[in-house]
Amino acid sequence: MWASALLAPFSPQEWTAIFLSLKVATIGMFVSLPFGVAIAFLLARRDFPGKGVLNGIVHLPLVLPPVVTGWLLLLGFGRQGPLGAVFADCCGLVFSFRWTGAALAAGVMGFPLMVRAIRLSLEAVDVRLEQAAETLGARPVLVFATITLPLAAPSLFGGALMTWARALGEFGATIMFAGNFQGITQTMPLAIYIGLETNLDSALALSVILIIVSFGILAAVRFISPKGFTVG
Repeated sequence: MWASALLAPFSPQEWTAIFLSLKVATIGMFVSLPFGVAIAFLLARRDFPGKGVLNGIVHLPLVLPPVVTGWLLLLGFGRQGPLGAVFADCCGLVFSFRWTGAALAAGVMGFPLMVRAIRLSLEAVDVRLEQAAETLGARPVLVFATITLPLAAPSLFGGALMTWARALGEFGATIMFAGNFQGITQTMPLAIYIGLETNLDSALALSVILIIVSFGILAAVRFISPKGFTVG
């Protein structure tokens, strides 16, 4: 059954779901990456009032039901939400029930994995190397770009890959915030959900693709970070 499902040609709707998933996961990962680096740096290197609160907010998507995260995104980034209205007015960018919303939901759900990986790598960097560069006159931005980031790069790439994989498999927040519209917001997990009732072979084939990709990402992260990758 598995072999026949994989060997059967995909329908145009399935290809659309595959390509949309790749687009949503990639954009969600790249857009969240600068914020992930900035917040991870704050949590790893700075002490400030509310640090524990910020850390808790960052990790909320790990413990909240995904549909609750999607509902919060709808409240904040929906057409009538405070942030959604700002983006719609200034940039013409609408998130709710659009593929852009699916990308936002995917990025948010994978964000804790990214921040955790980058934070751990920044904490492992020997600060004496940074201090030595600063004593030689290097500006903090140059030190971060030429010393800190290269040393933290393996875990940074690993965190980005894990975020991408998590985004690729996102379901609950996406269906709540972006909906399940074929050709518009229907990613692979949403197509699998529909396929379980309408086309079991399609659901099986898409599920196998996600399983293979997930194993591939875990192997790649293990190769990039030989000491292992932890989110705990």
